[in-house]
Amino acid sequence: MKKALILSAALLTGTATTLFAQKNIEFGNPYEFLPPHYVCYRAPQAVTIDGNIDTPEWADVPWTSDFVDIQGKSRPVTPRHRCRAKLMWDDKNLYIAAEMIEPNLWATLTERESVIFQDNDFEVFLDVTGSTHHYMEFEVNALGTEWDLMLTRPYRDGGAPLNAWNMNGMRSAVKLYGTLNDPSDTDEKWTFEMAIPLSTLMEVQYGKREIKDGEQWRLNFSRVQWQLDVVDGKYSKRPKTPEDNWVWAPSGKISIHEPEYWGFLQFSTITAGKGTAPFVWNPNEDVKWALRQLYFRQREFRGANGRWAATPEELKAAGIKVKGLEFKPVVYAAGDAYRIVAPGFGGTSWYIDNQGYVGQGK
Repeated sequence: MKKALILSAALLTGTATTLFAQKNIEFGNPYEFLPPHYVCYRAPQAVTIDGNIDTPEWADVPWTSDFVDIQGKSRPVTPRHRCRAKLMWDDKNLYIAAEMIEPNLWATLTERESVIFQDNDFEVFLDVTGSTHHYMEFEVNALGTEWDLMLTRPYRDGGAPLNAWNMNGMRSAVKLYGTLNDPSDTDEKWTFEMAIPLSTLMEVQYGKREIKDGEQWRLNFSRVQWQLDVVDGKYSKRPKTPEDNWVWAPSGKISIHEPEYWGFLQFSTITAGKGTAPFVWNPNEDVKWALRQLYFRQREFRGANGRWAATPEELKAAGIKVKGLEFKPVVYAAGDAYRIVAPGFGGTSWYIDNQGYVGQGK
């Protein structure tokens, strides 16, 4: 009994360096952490949601960088068709617009909450808390058919899609520049516009109801594009051909549900066209990324040893650096769970757990 208590205490304090035999692991290197960023300015005037974004209210709103293949530098292929987005906000809504160059306008799904990415589509992902949990997803096709849902956490961590959740008060519309489902001509593009109430987006922030200047959320966009053939005068998906995935922030592999790689959305109280604000990097994001690397290593370690690592040494944490800070994580492991805690900048403390949740505090 006394021996068991000593073992448990050693695990919980992260001091058990030789309690278990382990396989030597050469940990893999994660895809590079270079998320894009976007400064979101206030709307200059009232916004009409009709899919037309060639309007005065959008004229001075900057575009994101063009979308890239989701595998990024792991597959340096330029998407066949340009896609980009822009955002603005006011006291009530976050507004999102997108432009998708498209020579073959095609869509089939008409029922809301269908799996829209079975058509060519446009998708929005928002992680308001930056924790990688309880993030929101929205998909739409060229018919304007919508699918909105919330993910409790990424699928890799056992996340569940909450299809019953809705973006209450959300409005969206598409505009087509060409003829839908007509292979006899060449189309130009389709555009998309939406307004999401801030109150809906901030439901996961436990009563928070206002946005501060400089506040940052995590954000990504995706465009799923299928290869089409013309069969009997109609568009048809090319058999045995996977879809293309074009995104704003690549994850290095074909998986959009990697919130740690999403871009940063920074809010500014400047009105679009009336000035600019610099994006300000929060150095604690480097601490969170260092913890995320330990989370990746924990998954590898458990796969090889059948348990979580109980110390930073087992995870070779000394090799993970944070610029401007001595990265000194502590591992608390017990049974099927763990938490890794590390000091951050400005007197903060950050942690990550076995479900991939990243938070501030101990």
